[in-house]
Amino acid sequence: LTVALQHCGADPSFVIGSELNESGSNAHTGSGELFIAEADESDGSFLQLNAFAGIVTNVEADHLDYWGTLAAVEEGFDAFLAGIASQGGFAVVCIDDPGGAALAQRALAAGVDVRTYGTASSAMNRIEVPPVRPGASASFTVLVNGIRSPEIALQVPGRHNILNATAALVCALGLGFPIGELANGLAAFSGTRRRFEFRGTADGVRVYDDYAHHPTEIAATLNAARGIVGDGKLVVAFQAHHYYRTALFTKEFGEALGLADEVVVLEVFAPGEDPIPGASGQVMASNVPLAPEHVVFEPSWSAVPGHLAARAQAGDIVMTLGAGDISIMGPEVMSRLEARERARAAESSEPPV
Repeated sequence: LTVALQHCGADPSFVIGSELNESGSNAHTGSGELFIAEADESDGSFLQLNAFAGIVTNVEADHLDYWGTLAAVEEGFDAFLAGIASQGGFAVVCIDDPGGAALAQRALAAGVDVRTYGTASSAMNRIEVPPVRPGASASFTVLVNGIRSPEIALQVPGRHNILNATAALVCALGLGFPIGELANGLAAFSGTRRRFEFRGTADGVRVYDDYAHHPTEIAATLNAARGIVGDGKLVVAFQAHHYYRTALFTKEFGEALGLADEVVVLEVFAPGEDPIPGASGQVMASNVPLAPEHVVFEPSWSAVPGHLAARAQAGDIVMTLGAGDISIMGPEVMSRLEARERARAAESSEPPV
């Protein structure tokens, strides 16, 4: 949304969760009247924003250490949309997400101005995605009030990014910006730090890092990676974040990680927390539905880069996933792959005996 509006000539202030690749910053004081804030429901503070427009990408059971129950999460989002209505504004809600669809239905019944989006036939702003070719960019159009948008070819892969770009498009249209310039701006967006962040290529292996730390996020990220890996394998390391989340979603984490071909599971990253019985990396690894030789639990952080390099060959993708200190593992993986590449080059350059 920020990049699209900037492409239209606007200069919004913004505070977002990750540094934009375009500017290297996640905050800016602009000269315009718009302020863009990326928020979530983790501690309820999003209810203090007094938003005029809001995008809701999904509603599900997360941050239950604060909310306690899914019903309480849903009530929080109901209150968020009611606050938008009190400002005379509008909400943009994804109805491909079951929680989002239910939220939109409740809000519409309450008289909130809701603009839905998604691939569902009932979406007010319906996404049309052509058949995806392996390795191709994520291209799509949106039917807005029966009028088809220009085709938008994103630089970032994955269905979730198509959904996010559509949300930005619908929100910006509601703010009065022209669809053609918005489409060009979305096509110019190159991503953010720690969201499918490319760390480099060595010995024919591409290395990426992503902040995904919830089963839904992991599935979205790995499905996006599957779209660009071609005939190669997905080699993934995951570090869960917080014992409570691990306890709640151990089975779901395992299922999501099963979308990879090779998986290395680290111990839970939960500094200062008391362990919860059964909430461990080892238990999670046992829930990954892959053959045992393709899944390993590795409690030693320093040993994981070696596991990843050993399992990855030319044409494969290595991904590090999680919200903890796995974020700094990419260079270690690159170092091992580069060492292997140098060793192979030296071996091939030796004269025959």
